[in-house]
Amino acid sequence: MPRRGVTARRRLLIALGAGAGALAAPLAPFAQQRQRIYRIGILYPDTVASGSHLIDSFIEELRRLGYIEGKNAVIERNFAEGNLRRLPVLVADLVARNVDVIVAEATGPAQEAKRSSGKIPVIFVNAVDPVGNGLVSNLVQPGGNITGISSVSRELSAKRLQLLKEALPKLARVAVLASSDSTSDAQLAEVRRAAKPLGVEVSSTLVTRREDFAPAMALLRQLRADSLLCVETSENFHNRRLLADFAAEIRLPAIFGNKEYVDVGGLMSYGASYEDNYRRAAGYVDKILKGAKPGELPVEQPARFELAVSVKAAGALGLTLPQALLRRADKVIE
Repeated sequence: MPRRGVTARRRLLIALGAGAGALAAPLAPFAQQRQRIYRIGILYPDTVASGSHLIDSFIEELRRLGYIEGKNAVIERNFAEGNLRRLPVLVADLVARNVDVIVAEATGPAQEAKRSSGKIPVIFVNAVDPVGNGLVSNLVQPGGNITGISSVSRELSAKRLQLLKEALPKLARVAVLASSDSTSDAQLAEVRRAAKPLGVEVSSTLVTRREDFAPAMALLRQLRADSLLCVETSENFHNRRLLADFAAEIRLPAIFGNKEYVDVGGLMSYGASYEDNYRRAAGYVDKILKGAKPGELPVEQPARFELAVSVKAAGALGLTLPQALLRRADKVIE
């Protein structure tokens, strides 16, 4: 009898085990359905066409980190189409969609996201002078709900003037194409500082709309400028094709803030790799979604810088660019 009891109990346990396995099998897909879905908002000041390659780099890096759109991540893309007055509405829309984090391109959108997003973490990309513009209290401990990657545009303004001088050894007068963006003045001041030891005179003109080009052209002829330097702002980036065409029309060599200007016909550019900055922004997103506080993540500077030149544009201007400059270029358009 004892042996029969043991056998009976053993059979009961085996049966229960088999039943438990049968019950557990449907739970696996159910558990997968219950996995966390992260909502990531993107606030971009320009058009879909101008930002798609940057956002693709961001999403590709997110995928590498385990966040796959359509599976465990939803990417909410809001584009201002060059109209910065739309930013408050676009931020409100992201807040209403209950995103977990907002990635904001450039200084203006980052300021609006910080102002209007409540407690939602904000990561800025390519912001100019984030301390000076009030985005963060300092670079090591940003504080609040925001951190990100600076474009160091102000600091690079001097380097752009030096490259322009290298391309044009007889450079004497440079005109700075400014914009109404709040970051423009700081870059202009840096160009003026760098111009003195180079023996270059600096003037400036404001160009933000198509209607501004005719008076700007007349002013530049009056000033007898022999080159152009375009400051790096959201407005200028949005108008980059107009600015490149303008420089070609008045036949003045120009340098811009990043390779996207050269892609649309500009002569040369020097600046941070925006694509690389977006890949690094994905790392911030990963840390924040895993529990890090944005105010405790240091602001980073770009890690990769690119010099781009267009031999084609130079030929149209009757210029021969120095071979030393061409050899250093990361991108050359023939």
